[in-house]
Amino acid sequence: MMTPVKRVNRFFMMLTAPFLGLLLCLWRYHPPLELKLNVAPYLASEGPVQETSALQDDLKHAQAAASSTIAAVGKSAKLYQQTTNTMNALVSNAKVQAGRPEKIYNRRITAKLGIPADVLSSDRITIELYRLNPGNYKAYALKVKLKDASAMKMSLAGGSGAETTLHAANRYGASAGINAGGFADKGGKRYPLSTTMVDGQYVNGFDPSFKDLSFVGMNASGQLVGGRFFSQSQLEAQNPVFGATFVPVLLQNRVKTVIPDKWKLSPRRAPRTVIGRYKDDQLLVLVADGYNESGTSGATLEELQNKLYNMGVIDAYNLDGGGSSSLIFKGKVINHPSDGNLRKVPTSFLFFK
Repeated sequence: MMTPVKRVNRFFMMLTAPFLGLLLCLWRYHPPLELKLNVAPYLASEGPVQETSALQDDLKHAQAAASSTIAAVGKSAKLYQQTTNTMNALVSNAKVQAGRPEKIYNRRITAKLGIPADVLSSDRITIELYRLNPGNYKAYALKVKLKDASAMKMSLAGGSGAETTLHAANRYGASAGINAGGFADKGGKRYPLSTTMVDGQYVNGFDPSFKDLSFVGMNASGQLVGGRFFSQSQLEAQNPVFGATFVPVLLQNRVKTVIPDKWKLSPRRAPRTVIGRYKDDQLLVLVADGYNESGTSGATLEELQNKLYNMGVIDAYNLDGGGSSSLIFKGKVINHPSDGNLRKVPTSFLFFK
């Protein structure tokens, strides 16, 4: 099929061929200078005129097609822009709608805590500090939203096996911290109690849950996990990254667990540190003050259990208490340790800005 370009070339070749032939004859035969050229037959030739007309028609069709294409492209671009704007509006609206229940829920649980005394917020974490005074005890609360799972870790003391939570926070550059699991002393060193995990590794291997001990820690998704685990595979199914052990469990799946009599009375009241999670995986930490460990100051486990339940917490676990209870926020000791000074502990939960 002949293209428009080829048509143009052919047209000019046919148009100039007679003149080239005439010039060639003049050069060869040297005719007189007076020469009358009659090019009318050539100009009147149907072939060149038809080719010109066909070329003009092709050009007109091409121009019309180009105009039509440009118009179509313009309409498509306008339609695409309108569709993009509509989709962006739908996505934006969907985000607002999706975030609305979360905001409503957060306002609901925050209202039960009161007005925060201090707030720390970054793109990794938001921590709100509250002061509580239910009547029978005084306590401090941290509501923690982990936006990045790595914003919470557990420290393990070296050397003698113990350090204050303040020292651990300073050593790692943490913005906040609380004491974690229980411990045992032996040979001048302090060892974490039972199953303890740091950076996905067991410190002293896995110990099946015995007596009333329970494990509490965080998984790779930044969710609080815990409970009693009687096999290693049962615990590892929770994908824990770190965790420590103490006693007892206070809430599981919004159900108040039975607190063993031993832990109700020995001691009845004491400084306490407990940690729990809301249904949206925000954390709630309560640290109750007490001036001694004789059972006459501080909070009972039932009081903290009821407090956490009424605040909407789903799962909650008691951590080491008494003189071990520690709450660090922005480099300061917030609670009033019953020993007069912070006790050295083997493990601490730390939060990072």
